[in-house]
Amino acid sequence: MSDDSQPKNNGPQNDGPQNGGSAANGSAPAQADTQVRLQILAQYIRDLSFENVVAQRGVSSAEVTPEITVQVSLDARKREAEHQYEVITKFKINSANGADKGAPLFLCEVDYGGVFHIEGVPEDQLHPFLMIECPRLLFPFVRRIISDLTRDGGFPPFNMDVVDFVALYRQEIARRAQAERPADQPLS
Repeated sequence: MSDDSQPKNNGPQNDGPQNGGSAANGSAPAQADTQVRLQILAQYIRDLSFENVVAQRGVSSAEVTPEITVQVSLDARKREAEHQYEVITKFKINSANGADKGAPLFLCEVDYGGVFHIEGVPEDQLHPFLMIECPRLLFPFVRRIISDLTRDGGFPPFNMDVVDFVALYRQEIARRAQAERPADQPLS
């Protein structure tokens, strides 16, 4: 089934000046040409690891006070096919036992990918689009996988908080700018 079908609008059309449009400045045709088209072509687990340290050490649940840290990283690359991009979201979840001086409970690592067909995004906005919007679409699936993994590993399901991909993107841009700045250059 194709995603190209669009609902028909039999209502009033804005064809130009006679209907209150602004054909003289060309804004209506420009908007039609810049419509973003996004299609998810594939989603998949690229890499998956779950280490249950508690089971290996034989610690009882009464002795466990979990402290969980989550690290998120992103990667995107252009594929050979025109307008196709692969986006990989990488999650590393560490759970340590606060009652036992931070002894590890479990380690979960998930690399989850998506292949996207993207058209109509201006070149200067493509990188943020790939690193913010595409991971947002993948996140609910990753969250469910992690929840199921922790539950199946003998722990309560870990329902990860929503990730702010905009803030993550800004942090990465700031980190790259900092790395590119010479060491002797002042901050401002």
